[in-house]
Parts: sequence; C-alpha cells; structure tokens
Amino acid sequence: MASPPSAPDLQPQTGPPAVAPAVALDNLTCVFGKVRAVDGVTLNIAQGEFYSLLGPSGSGKTTCLRVIGGFEAASSGSVRLFGQDAARLAAYDRPVNTVFQDYALFPHMSVLDNVAYALTVRGVGKAERLKKAGAMLELVKLGELGSRRPAQLSGGQRQRVALARALVNAPKLLLLDEPLGALDLKLREAMQTELRAIQQTLGITFVYVTHDQGEAMSMSDRVAVFRAGKIEQEGSPRELYGHPRTAFVADFVGGANVLGAVLVGQSSGTYALRPEQISLTPDPGAPMRGRVTGLHYLGATTRVEVQVGGQTVHASVPSGDVLHLKINDQTALNWNPADLRRLEDA
Repeated sequence: MASPPSAPDLQPQTGPPAVAPAVALDNLTCVFGKVRAVDGVTLNIAQGEFYSLLGPSGSGKTTCLRVIGGFEAASSGSVRLFGQDAARLAAYDRPVNTVFQDYALFPHMSVLDNVAYALTVRGVGKAERLKKAGAMLELVKLGELGSRRPAQLSGGQRQRVALARALVNAPKLLLLDEPLGALDLKLREAMQTELRAIQQTLGITFVYVTHDQGEAMSMSDRVAVFRAGKIEQEGSPRELYGHPRTAFVADFVGGANVLGAVLVGQSSGTYALRPEQISLTPDPGAPMRGRVTGLHYLGATTRVEVQVGGQTVHASVPSGDVLHLKINDQTALNWNPADLRRLEDA
C-alpha cells in the first residue's frame, strides 16, 4: 500500500521587515497655560516622503514641528523617529536638521564657511568639510558664490545657503518652518520647484510647515490640514482639493464655495463647489441667478462675485467670456451636479 503524501511544509512565511515611519506622532498634546496648542495629533510620515503641515496661524502646525525637532516638549503622547522613542533625545541627538524662516546665517562668515559650520562642530577635517560644503553648494546651484558673505546675496540665495547648511550633515529628516515666507511670489514659486527637486534627488524625508496652500499642494506627497490644534483632514493634494470632507478644508484648500442644499437644488446637506467648476450663462433655466458684485481680472481668468440669496458665490471663468459683464448686472450660474461635494460637518 502506497504511503500517503506527506503534508506540505506549513512554516510561516516571512516577508521583508516593515519599514518604520520617519515620524510617528501618537495622540500628541501640547498645553501652554490655558492654550492647547496641539490637541491629540496622530500621524505617520513615511521615509522619503515630502509631507506638509498646512494651516492658519495658531493651528498647531509649527508646535508639532518643534516637538519633532526637540525644541518643545510634549505635554502627553509620543514621538518616534525612525522607530526610536524620541522623548529623551535632545535636539542635537536626533537625526534631524531644521531650516527656519529667518535662515540664521552667520554674517561674518563666507557662504562656504556657513555651510561647513556644522561639520566644523563635529570635528570633520578642513579638507573634507570644505569638499562636502562645496558639493552641497553645487546641489543648490550656488557653487560659484562660496566666497561671498550672506549680505551680498539675494533672499532666494540666502534661503539656498540655509538649505545647504541644513543638508550638509546628511540628516535623515529635514524640517522646514515656512522657509519661503520672506520671498516674493515669483521667487517663491521657483524655490518650490527647487525644493521638490532637491528632496527627490537626496531621497530624504522633508516635513514642511506652511500657511500657503499653494506651496503645500505643489510640493507635497501628502498634506495634513490643521485647525485649532487638530488635524482636520489628511491626504494627497489631489484628495484634499477634489474631496474635502469639511467646510474648513473646502475653503482653506482652494477657496471653494460652501453652499446650502436649497441653493444648489439638493434636499439636504451642505456642499462644496469650486469657483472654476461654475460657468456663467444667459440661460434662464440655469439653477442659480444673482447680481454681479465683483469682477477681478487675473489675466487668463476673471474671478466673478455674484450675490445669490444673501450669499456671495465666486466663479472663476475665462476672461474673454465676461467682457460684457458689469457690476450690478444679473447673471445665471451653471455647473455639473457631479462636481458638488457633500461635506461631512454640515
């Protein structure tokens, strides 16, 4: 009689070990007197991710960044960096560097020496530190300006020096606290492109604090929108823009119209509708009519304000389509019903 086939080997299958998040905050709370600056924030930031903390002043985003960097102590909750509990780690013992808004460059040092300073503190030999500092200046496209002093540079160039200085120690995590806030619009937009390119070249984790939704949307893999010490919503820029869950997120990220059910022909709820999703039409059968109260020419588009039932509705339309409009004209508004996003907090 033939022997039965042997049972298959049922040893547990083991895959590659899970990669710890670069940053893990668990129920983080920071209280200053009577103010809960951060109120139970939980988030995970993956290694190699460009992650932005977005929100208005006083929303808790900068306090979170300072806790991650070791500049503030949490009242409760935990902070883990690359799987390690950071509660007892001093700022200088964390695998982190920070770029601040004011740059804090040494005015008496050359650009090259400013970048090399952190290596000097660590006892790196002169030849090696100057080589590394020079290479980092090349990365931020300032290789030919190493002999200048900070006062001889433009705002954008000083920002790049501060970035090079923060990166020269090869941190695993870079924190950026509104570093573009002092720059003019055109330079700020150019630096957004540069920052994203540098982050992708180096592959390190960037955590970026800003109140400017355009900055967060253009650079980030994911964004956490802060409000009153809490995260209101987290997701990719596309998710936040296309599918806001609350009226605050709908308005703060992209300036959506927040409209009641009756105004948009629905039976209940509150809805978000983006200005660019609204068209103006002479069609008397359009779902909404109102009086033009504002015309703001922006080049290719014009932002039109229309008073409808006591509420101002904003539409962003091609400028050529509204050449005939004047203040106090009556107009009709139309949209695709599929563009309406019902909000959760209504």
